[in-house]
Amino acid sequence: MNRLRNILFCYRLLMLVVVMSLCACASIPDQNVDLAKNNLTSFKKDLKECKEDYPETGSGVHVRQWEGCMNLKGWK
Repeated sequence: MNRLRNILFCYRLLMLVVVMSLCACASIPDQNVDLAKNNLTSFKKDLKECKEDYPETGSGVHVRQWEGCMNLKGWK
């Protein structure tokens, strides 16, 4: 019984570390260098275009592609 608890604890800890790592690595830029475009409407429009260009994948690569796309559009 203790062995099973230890295995479950290790599994939960591993999952927590993986989720935290993914959250720490992925952040969509939300500030634009062009002050005229630095608003929520422009942000949503640009993000929608990036999502259309790079559809979601099961591996999570699309998030990095969205970040790069937003950077090219001036979002930092």
